[in-house]
Amino acid sequence: MGISSTNPATGEVVREFVPLSAAEVELKLERAVATFETYRHSPFDQRAAGLRATADLLEARQQELAQTMSLEMGKLLRAGVAEVEKCALLCRFYADHGEAFLADVPVQTEATRSFVRYQPLGPVLAVMPWNFPFWQVFRFAAPALMAGNVGLLKHASNVPQCALAIESILLEAGFPEGAFQTLLIGSDQVAGVIADQRVVAATLTGSEAAGISLAKAAGQVLKPTLLELGGSDAFVVTEQANLELAIAQATLGRLQNNGQTCIAAKRFILLEAIATPFLQGLVANFEALTIGDPLEAGTDLGPLATPGILQELEHQVQVCVDQGAKVWLGGDRASLQATLPLRLQGGNFYPATLLSDLPPGCPAYQEEFFGPVALVFRVQSLDEAIALANATSFGLGASAWTEDLQEQERCIQELEAGAVFINCLVKSDPRLPFGGIKRSGYGRELGVEGIRAFMNAKTAWVN
Repeated sequence: MGISSTNPATGEVVREFVPLSAAEVELKLERAVATFETYRHSPFDQRAAGLRATADLLEARQQELAQTMSLEMGKLLRAGVAEVEKCALLCRFYADHGEAFLADVPVQTEATRSFVRYQPLGPVLAVMPWNFPFWQVFRFAAPALMAGNVGLLKHASNVPQCALAIESILLEAGFPEGAFQTLLIGSDQVAGVIADQRVVAATLTGSEAAGISLAKAAGQVLKPTLLELGGSDAFVVTEQANLELAIAQATLGRLQNNGQTCIAAKRFILLEAIATPFLQGLVANFEALTIGDPLEAGTDLGPLATPGILQELEHQVQVCVDQGAKVWLGGDRASLQATLPLRLQGGNFYPATLLSDLPPGCPAYQEEFFGPVALVFRVQSLDEAIALANATSFGLGASAWTEDLQEQERCIQELEAGAVFINCLVKSDPRLPFGGIKRSGYGRELGVEGIRAFMNAKTAWVN
């Protein structure tokens, strides 16, 4: 696979890169190991200062960085700004709390003194996706660097300029050369990096197939991994919901980042009593959207990141329709393309689409739809809603919309997911652990769990 920046709104190739040679990768691995041997002993206040300086640089350059995201993967400009601001918040969070998270944990035993000490492991390979090209990386990088580890980034091949910008910012912020390096390599080179004895662990955010490939490669050399994979999050709405709030948040939850979010609301499971007004409100909100260039302030929905993602989504929708699904709106890419300005007609645009009456066995039940397509299911009871929400191989997040306390508790207890949000969209927050169960992956990022993910929890016993 080539490494290039291609504007998804126009199809124009902005810049191309030559993948690193084996010799160039070797130099980066040598530098990572050499840096770790000294960086692991650096004081916490020095690491925290680096993260705070990183946050300052991110905020100072937020417009420039957001534009790079728009040009490489189609993110709305204002969403890119918000992503950069969230990365700065994350850096400051670990700068403020990292040392306390990694302090010795005393344990009462018959020893004179016994405790757990957290120590960094070494160079960690991070394989990251394009959909949040800064946030996903910093979600790994900020806690890893605060913990004393060093990072090697294999970013998605369609966002190389984002990858290089992150490395440059961390270096400018004062982290030593070799503490965080970008590897401009293809997917076929990843297994070789994992197999190298100098790389001690790996983390991946991405597709189920990518996660399986990385876990297999790491398992063959007995290296720990953390995987955050796909999701088909349920959005359960009962008769006890604030319907106006649920409809507004459903629109945002399905269409944020042009629908390309692992934790996006994808399956809308509606109790029959509120299904019709909910659908009517969602249709009205979808119809009011402006589709166009993500760099323009008035745009609500931009392009999908790559032609391959567009083709896959179009195929999934067509299979559902062919099997009997009802199309409330959207689903016709050709008609949308014809309405776009000429310069955008080569872009990866797909209309906001809403499907209901989905027949059992169609892709909507088991596949992740990575784009602006809402899948609507009607049910007769909360029991049926929870059963349907859980009837998937994914388990990343779920949200439930109800003012009833007993219904809230049931959803928290019974929905099978790494996170359950009540009357709020699923989101990642630096203060809380983030990750999935089932085929959505394993391990946790963020919070105290995130900074301890790649640490040796060493038992110490002193008599």
